[in-house]
Amino acid sequence: MIPEFGHFALILALAVALLQASLPLIGWRRRDARLLGFATSAAHGQFVCVAVAYGCLTYAFVTKDFSVAYVAQNDHSLLPLIYRISAVWGAHEGSLLLWVTILAGWTLAVSIFNRRLPADMSALVLSALGAVSVGFYLFILLTSNPFTRLVPVPEEGRDLNPILQDPGLAIHPPMLYMGYVGFSVAFAFAIAALITGRLDAAWARWTRPWTTTAWMFLTMGITLGSWWAYKELGWGGWWFWDPVENASFMPWLAGTALIHSLAVTEKRGLLKGWTVLLAILAFSLSLLGTFLVRSGVLVSVHAFATDPSRGEFILGFMAVVVGGALGLYAWRAPRLATSAELKLFSREGLLLFNNVFLLAAAGGVLLGTLYPLVLDALGLGKLSVGPPYFNAVFLPLIVPLLLLVGLAAVVPWKRGEAAPAWRRLRIPAAAAVVAAVLLPLATYGRLPAFAVAGSLLAAWTVFAAVQDVWKRVRSKPSLAAGIAGVPRAVWGMTLAHVGLGVWALGVSYVVSFGAEKDVRLAPNAGADLGGYTFTFRDEKETQGPNYLAQRGTVTVERGGSLVTTLYPEKRQFPSQGTVMTQSSIDAGLMRDLYVSLGEGYEDGSWSLRVYVKPMVRLIWGGGVLMFLGGGLAASDRRYRLARAAERSAAQASEAALA
Repeated sequence: MIPEFGHFALILALAVALLQASLPLIGWRRRDARLLGFATSAAHGQFVCVAVAYGCLTYAFVTKDFSVAYVAQNDHSLLPLIYRISAVWGAHEGSLLLWVTILAGWTLAVSIFNRRLPADMSALVLSALGAVSVGFYLFILLTSNPFTRLVPVPEEGRDLNPILQDPGLAIHPPMLYMGYVGFSVAFAFAIAALITGRLDAAWARWTRPWTTTAWMFLTMGITLGSWWAYKELGWGGWWFWDPVENASFMPWLAGTALIHSLAVTEKRGLLKGWTVLLAILAFSLSLLGTFLVRSGVLVSVHAFATDPSRGEFILGFMAVVVGGALGLYAWRAPRLATSAELKLFSREGLLLFNNVFLLAAAGGVLLGTLYPLVLDALGLGKLSVGPPYFNAVFLPLIVPLLLLVGLAAVVPWKRGEAAPAWRRLRIPAAAAVVAAVLLPLATYGRLPAFAVAGSLLAAWTVFAAVQDVWKRVRSKPSLAAGIAGVPRAVWGMTLAHVGLGVWALGVSYVVSFGAEKDVRLAPNAGADLGGYTFTFRDEKETQGPNYLAQRGTVTVERGGSLVTTLYPEKRQFPSQGTVMTQSSIDAGLMRDLYVSLGEGYEDGSWSLRVYVKPMVRLIWGGGVLMFLGGGLAASDRRYRLARAAERSAAQASEAALA
């Protein structure tokens, strides 16, 4: 009865979410403190219900309950325990349950950490989150029930998709969903602000740490997804502009714009309407990503579902959510105007330009992702839009964006002047020029244009970010006092910008100096690539926990000295009759040596794909730095102090309602 108990818990969670969405809204209209206070209790109850449902599905996987259809389709008696647990979110139904579990977790966190907010604002935020939850619970229960029984019960499961039997699956989807779903909190704050008409610096201050937290998780989710695809798919790339990759990248771009716009609204009270629209856009793009992955319109290794009815439900849900939010925005539009002046050469002006480039990039990616789907849906033929288009659109936008990152860090709020800004940036600019020449020469002895440009932009971004912190530190009487006096938000911003620069450097080096070759080698034959000699030694059969593998042995030498030995595999999973390539990688900060095994031939030779990937780890290292920077910024002490200062206002609001 455990699966039925989980199903019942989901139905109960839907009922609680309906009450959470409706009663606080009624309480706001009636100024009823009891109904407003119910939002917190409902958030707690909803989390308990969905956590129970998730626990029941996990129990069914661990105990190999093949009477549950979803378990039978994605589990196997020989599947290792770690993959049995991660298989819970390995396909559509379970991943959607993970989604609503994380949404309930975000709702619970908001109910706990927002207790010092005004009672009506906190209740309306939870009400909006409850309304979003209702839509997803209906989606699960009506189209994607993970607890459906299977009759007759099979003796064995079909096994988890072999491509997902990787440790990355245990980390990547939860991180990605934490970001996707986290933007619902920013959306809920925007809806609450539009309902109450309270769009001011305090609202931006309440929203900003939640948005930054969601952004940092989405950053790590995308980073882990890129790393997983690189090592698991055997193609040696870190980004393919796959439509599902784009589905996560678009809300990241909008979320990045939202973080910077919130800073302007908090500091200067400007861009209020723009900021609200960005909050709506970021979550709308998250919903669009859900549609792309789960509607069956895409063929991708990342896509989950092929049932069009699910896509229709999500489209209807998107229409209600986005249409309702935009209608509310139109209703409140007259209140969003501000009389304050915005100078273009000021920090807020440069951040606005930052927003323009970010949204232009998001729009270009959106067009390239949806245009082929629209043509196909209208019966106008099939069109493939690949990396050449996306690179041509994205690269011209990232260059001015990186330049603005360094400039905005030194230009003051309200009004900036060119001469003082140039004096502060002379040293970072000169250092960036020197680094642009020395870095490629010192590492590879040549100066490709792309490597020079990438090194210049990366060094500019890093040096400008560090220079801003150095100015703050040296203004104090001692180094220790200076370091301690820099707010966490500034450290976080600096670390995130440094991460962006590190990412840019990694990308430019992989593109400029990377090498690859497809070869066919007999035993003990070798091939030269990038100064290394890859020698195929032999191939042997090995047994895995739930697969058979043909393992190759490849030695890599440089200058006659052994560098490493790699063991690429071709794995056959008998339960599904699937053959997968498992690449072998010798990872290092300066380069990766990468081999994937192709097809074997009767004469004993094998086809191999070999790569030398310079500084590819910097791409993911930059993502990790941005993640850490987001964490520092979100935990800044001034947000906690602000909440404490607002406690009296919240108590006064509750007293007035009583």
